[in-house]
Amino acid sequence: MTVSVTLKQLEALYWIAKLGTFERAALRMNTTQSAISKRIQELEMASGIVIFDRSLRGARLTERGEYLVSIAAEMLATHDRIMELKADRTLPLRRLRLGVTELTAMTWLPRLVTALQETYPTLVLEPEVDMSRTLYERLLDETIDLVVIPEAFVAPEITALRIAEVENAWMARPGMIEGEGPLHLSELARYPVLVQGGRSGSGLYFSKWLKSEGVAFEKFISSDSLTAMVGLTVAGLGVSYVPRRCFQPLVDEGKLAIIETHPGLPLVPYAAMYRNDRPFRIMETVAGLAARVCDFSGQFQF
Repeated sequence: MTVSVTLKQLEALYWIAKLGTFERAALRMNTTQSAISKRIQELEMASGIVIFDRSLRGARLTERGEYLVSIAAEMLATHDRIMELKADRTLPLRRLRLGVTELTAMTWLPRLVTALQETYPTLVLEPEVDMSRTLYERLLDETIDLVVIPEAFVAPEITALRIAEVENAWMARPGMIEGEGPLHLSELARYPVLVQGGRSGSGLYFSKWLKSEGVAFEKFISSDSLTAMVGLTVAGLGVSYVPRRCFQPLVDEGKLAIIETHPGLPLVPYAAMYRNDRPFRIMETVAGLAARVCDFSGQFQF
């Protein structure tokens, strides 16, 4: 009797190699460890390859087993591309765990959600809002699929598609800052400065930039919440850097004033990030969609 190689067998092999154990692969595939073991036994019978070295502890691949894993990844990727060719661009039912920061949530996240629903009607979307570092760590841990955060983190297994560059400006309560004309950054040190915390991508980006400019603030207040930081700035607690176009309405209303400085703040690059070592290409497509609809210039855009 001829034994055939199946996608389920190849998928089991891929996730065992990826996650390191049969148990983790079973959890990832929502099945039992015995079912995973049976699929590997069937795959060895069908291929005639000894995939795992059973003289060693753990899921240690043989040389031919490693080669088979690379073939399995290619076949799973091909299968996913075939599924994407369905009529009307309708994908099979699946989850998309999407992570964004507070700034994206208050600007163009509604537009992105609408675009995803229109493009992929069967997609189950699970959006999450959190700090950049937390989202990036979860991307590395594979507990989230795609994140939109500032480009403050780099890893070889992560692809970052730049989607925008956000202009920030120093702002304060009108009348708080003395003098006219552009101020040197060092002059801001006379005032309390509100900064974003170490888990913020923008906070980390500006912290490195200020250090490169030789500027250190003695009086500063750190906040992980952009909304809270803006509120404290409006209250006159200190000076802060905030996305210029997003909070321009507060300037127009006379609640904030823009403080021009020399040198000016650099643009903050934002990227859609996803793992590049997965066999599925949908993340590349979603990242491209995010690039097309992103707009940090106004709040709650549809």
